[in-house]
Amino acid sequence: MGDGAVEVLVEICREGAVLPSYARPGDAGMDVCSAEDVIIRPGETVLVPTGLKLAIPEGYEIQVRPRSGISLNTPLRVSNSPGTIDSGYRGELCIIMTNTSGDEKADAVFTIESKGNRKGAYRIRRGDRVAQIVLQAVPKMRFTVVDSVADKGLDRGGGFGSTGTR
Repeated sequence: MGDGAVEVLVEICREGAVLPSYARPGDAGMDVCSAEDVIIRPGETVLVPTGLKLAIPEGYEIQVRPRSGISLNTPLRVSNSPGTIDSGYRGELCIIMTNTSGDEKADAVFTIESKGNRKGAYRIRRGDRVAQIVLQAVPKMRFTVVDSVADKGLDRGGGFGSTGTR
């Protein structure tokens, strides 16, 4: 692979699964698709199957991230964003999605193409692009116990909103 790409082996484990792909040149994330029709009711958290099993090279992880259009236009959220798929995991890649709708209009069923962040259940169809994945190098950490970290490096002073909002 002379293009600098890192090889990730993939097994298709559900009929009709779609291989992840980059939507445009220069994209960091590849879109991943649902391999099944799934309904996510208000307040529910479900696994959306992709039909893919991956062999990620050691020293890398795959991060699962939301697609911005779904986050903007629907109450659907990738619950553990970014999710980490470790190099040793060989099970099916599933996307953990939560419908943050309240229970109003619980009879309404929308699709991820719906605009306006409508409240209700959402139908994800087989083949819908539901998240994106990014391959990331993961250096190993080694901890060294010291008496104090106060004089190590630069202390930026504060945290948890200490820089304000403007």
